[in-house]
Amino acid sequence: MEEHIHRLKKHRNILYVVVFFLLVLQTVSFLSLSSQLSRLEGSLELAKTNLNTSIQESRKYTIDLVESTNAQLGQELQDLSKEVSSSITKQQESFEKEISLLKSSKGDFSEIIEDAVKGVVSVGSGKSIGSGFIVDESGIIVTNAHVISSPENNKVALFNGKIISAKLLGLDSKKDIAVLDIEGDDYNYLELADSDEIQVGEKVIAIGNPYGLSFTVTEGIVSAVNRIGPNGLADYIQTDVSLNPGNSGGPLINKRGKVLGVNNFKVGSAESLGFALESNTVRETVNAIANKTII
Repeated sequence: MEEHIHRLKKHRNILYVVVFFLLVLQTVSFLSLSSQLSRLEGSLELAKTNLNTSIQESRKYTIDLVESTNAQLGQELQDLSKEVSSSITKQQESFEKEISLLKSSKGDFSEIIEDAVKGVVSVGSGKSIGSGFIVDESGIIVTNAHVISSPENNKVALFNGKIISAKLLGLDSKKDIAVLDIEGDDYNYLELADSDEIQVGEKVIAIGNPYGLSFTVTEGIVSAVNRIGPNGLADYIQTDVSLNPGNSGGPLINKRGKVLGVNNFKVGSAESLGFALESNTVRETVNAIANKTII
């Protein structure tokens, strides 16, 4: 009996030890699991934060992309609109020029004269009166050197009747070309043609101030080219356009409204023998006088 009781005590003690170890093991496991759960919660919170940051960045990138795309599309639409508008304007200008050329080919210079005369001026220098024309919107004027009697007190009368003082930039006596400058920067001006393309027999007009009759227009044809002038240069266009005192320095204009030459002189009292310095020589001379490219 005592031996049986002794065995029971022994088994009980063993059971206590086993329970104790189980409790310790459970505690350790619980602590380990708690630690893992804490780390997992931290990882989840970090992942959540990173996800929110990514979402915000993606949203901002999307908004920026949409705004950039809209701006680019808007600019492209504006550019396209400008191109279409420019194309329409060019087509309209081309159409108007074709109409003018059609009229001029039939001998009607009315469309050309209406624009060309606005670039012609009357030049007064002392007692001398002549003609000239504007070659640049800034107010550069070409005329004959013999029209300018003094370096100072030169005045020009515009087509609208306004009279302006003009500064003499320089002159070339041999080629009989003078260059003047008037204040302002928005003048109607005439373009120079390529005189190498002149055709004998083509119709031309002269605009000038014969005998003080301002902005008079006369018509004729090119009679010959490369005529030798008093200066020995073969740079003159012969025309049958009526030229009189006061026409000197005025433009000789072709059917496209461009200047073929500067009306310079006529032979004595002969009729239909006028001469104009060809435009290519005029261009070269004017740029040389101004010491820069003007035309």
